[in-house]
Amino acid sequence: MIFTTKAEYGVRLLVQLGLQGGGQPVSLKAIAEAESLPLAYLERIAALLKKAGIVEATRGAHGGYRLAHPAADITMDQVVLALEGHIAPMDCFFDDRDGRVLCSHQDDAQLCATKLLWTRVQMGVIKSLQRTTLAELVEFSAHKTSLPTELPGADDGRSRDQEPARLSR
Repeated sequence: MIFTTKAEYGVRLLVQLGLQGGGQPVSLKAIAEAESLPLAYLERIAALLKKAGIVEATRGAHGGYRLAHPAADITMDQVVLALEGHIAPMDCFFDDRDGRVLCSHQDDAQLCATKLLWTRVQMGVIKSLQRTTLAELVEFSAHKTSLPTELPGADDGRSRDQEPARLSR
């Protein structure tokens, strides 16, 4: 699963707003310069985040953007959904009218053989995004913490850097 630059730049924008503490609005020009991002693209991303209620905009000479909620209350699944839409691990997964992700290989009589795998991948990514808050990213960005060696909420006891078992032939 590949996220686009829209998600990457959107998260970087939010981290910059989080680093500012949420008091005064921050101009997109200042964020674009600090992160070396294209201003026009950042404006489109900020509009999506505003529409989703993640950021607020203030017009005028001292205007700009600020977080609409505390950073601890903004989860990355909200951000990715606002910027990318529903998360689908494969091109054959698509959204139906009710927001469910379906497999295009599935018909009424036969189930796709890999649907279980891709559904688990999808759920794993969604759960990781739900557990990650903007506050954590801001704290990491401010160099107050280091990368975790274990996944939060993982119960298998295996650290992230351990290699999975290999299949024998």
